Amino acid sequence: MTSEPEKYDLCVIGAGPGGYAGAMRAIDAGRTVCLIEGDEIGGTGVKWGALASKTMWELSKDYAVAAKTDRGYRSVELRVDYQAVIDTVNEAVKEKQYQLLSQLETFAHGHWKGPGTVTYLRGWAKFDDAHHVLVAMADGQTKKIAADHFLLCTGSKPRHFAHVAVDQDRIFDSDGILQLKSFPKRLMIIGAGVTGCEYATIFSNFGQTKVFLVDHQERVIPSEDEDVSNFVSNNLAVNGVKIFHSTQLREIIQKRDHLEVVLDFVDGHATVVEVDAVLVSIGRDPNTRSLNLAAAGIIPDAAGYLDCDADCRVQGHIYAAGDVTHRPALVNMAVMESRHAVKHMFRLPTKPLTFPNMSTVMFFYPAVAAVGLNEKACRKKQIPYRVATYANALVTRAIAMRALSGFVKIIVSDDGANKIIGMRAAGPQVSSTIMSLALLIDQEKSAQDVIDSMFPHPTITEGIQECLRLLMGKSIYKPEAFPDLLSIRAWRP
Repeated sequence: MTSEPEKYDLCVIGAGPGGYAGAMRAIDAGRTVCLIEGDEIGGTGVKWGALASKTMWELSKDYAVAAKTDRGYRSVELRVDYQAVIDTVNEAVKEKQYQLLSQLETFAHGHWKGPGTVTYLRGWAKFDDAHHVLVAMADGQTKKIAADHFLLCTGSKPRHFAHVAVDQDRIFDSDGILQLKSFPKRLMIIGAGVTGCEYATIFSNFGQTKVFLVDHQERVIPSEDEDVSNFVSNNLAVNGVKIFHSTQLREIIQKRDHLEVVLDFVDGHATVVEVDAVLVSIGRDPNTRSLNLAAAGIIPDAAGYLDCDADCRVQGHIYAAGDVTHRPALVNMAVMESRHAVKHMFRLPTKPLTFPNMSTVMFFYPAVAAVGLNEKACRKKQIPYRVATYANALVTRAIAMRALSGFVKIIVSDDGANKIIGMRAAGPQVSSTIMSLALLIDQEKSAQDVIDSMFPHPTITEGIQECLRLLMGKSIYKPEAFPDLLSIRAWRP
């Protein structure tokens, strides 16, 4: 251990998307930063989470399209090599990791001549007191770091069942599922949240695996309206996924060449399913246990989460962002929080950290995107609304893409102002088009404000334009002619 601690303006613990973004924002402010990461640069968001899984999703989607036989061509002897797929995923991960490392080296202390530098340490940090951390370095040494401010971005880890051992050999969590050596013939996914449904989509897209999805509730993605949830379930079923609703895992019995999964149903009966691999996807827990937070006078809640104020401050000079907080565990949320925290701690100009219209994308087949309130939330808040749904089957670009499965669903206030409240959409390109509605909601625009604009043709965004026109009674295609493709209704408290 060094006799004197190394001193910095900011010490960031965790170099995932949130921690990295916070470190860069501090460099913008001309500060000295120590960025500490015990595992791999980029954290879960790069190595196992968003980047890796979405690369796998893109590859599976391309394969599913190539396997189609309704487009005037047919692939002959279409084959997929699992190891080649994983090699492509790892290549994408490495590409991003080396981008992150290259920038750290550019602004490294002792190299960068301008204001603001970063020292990147590979090791595991824990508090020694409120102003110092001890870092167990990868090379076996220990360093002591002092800082004026600390930003905790240590992320989360997959949650496990107490009675099921995840061995990353036949029973996996989301951090280990890509360690499979080949496509399993039969895969059971326990947990039908977003991650579980995404992996059900990925493996069913490749057509090499029979996928079983266990949902402990009556329908998947229960936070969404019933029509959106049903859309996701129906498309998973079309893709060959067998969904067990209102079901709990009792046990997994390991046999020499297979697993026997015992499932209990809410009506009392049980079912045993033989599979080759199981993915446990039942949520994530914050990585705070190893930080020795008590030495800094911080006590997490019973689940390990940190309570933060509106500026992401835990107490005094210690801040937190990302999965260790009570806010949604999303990469974009972690980035927003960490950037705001750094601006607040160094008294840089900032606005209140608000995200009432946070947009999200769920990578199913087809993808589903959401922003603002859904019908359930409007009713809970007693907000009168009108809602219209416009099917992709009427959108020229979707017809050209042969991507007819999908829709645009927009909610506006039913108070004469027709203010846009929320949107749900499914189909191609929704991960990009959702942001246009997010901006309109943030700017408190009405349906009339938008339909006066000219949308490019032919584009997927024309579905948004026509859905808004439908709400204003001005759509080109009418629900009377296409009752199965267009709908409009209202609700009042």
